[in-house]
Amino acid sequence: MTIDLDHLVQEMTAWRRDLHAHPEFGFEEQRTGAFVAAKLREFGLDEVVAGVGGTGVVGTLKRGSGNRAIALRADMDALRIPEQSEAPYRSRNPGVMHACGHDGHTAMLLGAAKLLAAEGGFDGTVRFIFQPAEEWGRGALAMLDDGVMKRFPFTEIYGLHNAPGLGIGRFQTRPGAIMSAEDNFEIVLRGVGGHAARPHAGNETLVAACALVTSLQTIVSRRLSPTDIAVVSVTELITDGTRNALPGEARILGDARSFSPAVSADIEAQMRVIADGISRAYNVEHAVTYTREFVPLLNDPALTEEALGVARSLLGTENASVVSEPFTGSEDFARFLDHVPGCFVFLGNGDSAPLHNPHYDFDDAGLLHGARFHAGIARKRLPAA
Repeated sequence: MTIDLDHLVQEMTAWRRDLHAHPEFGFEEQRTGAFVAAKLREFGLDEVVAGVGGTGVVGTLKRGSGNRAIALRADMDALRIPEQSEAPYRSRNPGVMHACGHDGHTAMLLGAAKLLAAEGGFDGTVRFIFQPAEEWGRGALAMLDDGVMKRFPFTEIYGLHNAPGLGIGRFQTRPGAIMSAEDNFEIVLRGVGGHAARPHAGNETLVAACALVTSLQTIVSRRLSPTDIAVVSVTELITDGTRNALPGEARILGDARSFSPAVSADIEAQMRVIADGISRAYNVEHAVTYTREFVPLLNDPALTEEALGVARSLLGTENASVVSEPFTGSEDFARFLDHVPGCFVFLGNGDSAPLHNPHYDFDDAGLLHGARFHAGIARKRLPAA
């Protein structure tokens, strides 16, 4: 059976807009998961299992007699951002919206599942993984902890993300490091607050916090090798002071990005040294909490070439390129790559608003490109006899 691609585009657009109108935050994707599972069963997949890792869904499609299995993954969760759009399919869930295009990712993978179920063209097993809670880096781990690798084994995995600013129908990727790790930190300074008119009578923390924020900027510029790519960003400074009261406590929060565990460890070590030195200099107490939320995303070189080959065959050599530098954003698809090799690519979203912006919207013109890429990977890596 051959799929009418124009009709498939219409279907994917309707699915995507329905999902956009009903966004759900991580591990709350009950409606989304039910929608995905119902569609996969409608397509006639061999097995559809919901509730994997909380609200994740895994569909299995087998063709031929091949014993190899690959996985295709999409994320389903939305963000806690109030949408600022007049689109008829704008969010009906106040304060939550698909500001990162996961509605599009889900619709594209559903489209690929329908295409492969109807047309086949591969020999082996394809696992369709619809993952919850990517935005806060917990969904892939939850599925892995729930035994996704043992329950639905596969030997390689592929995923994609839309990219505002990259033209519709264009793909980008690179071998090796393509997205960074994300570490979160919180530094708490404690002293003795008091009246703003009498700073000498207490031991306030705001000046110490300001000195610490400035000093943290030297980690990348002076304490790491210039050949290492890293970012340390302070994003919040919170005190318990008020207009005429000096604070007795200050909290400094932020994140750090890097592409290797060694650099991540160096950043943490230097941060602790600086916090200790500043607290001693200003005679305040301190506590540092440092957590690793996302690991670096490292594409397998050989499978990256395979993915580029598929994209070039579908869209032309000029529309599938290798980027020279990795991105400092993070993606928990990387957790799967701790277990099997794979490749993550970027699909153009045209001249849209940036990701995580209240005006962002996925461009439906990219849906067919993503669905055909997923299907093409399955056929390339599981060639029919």
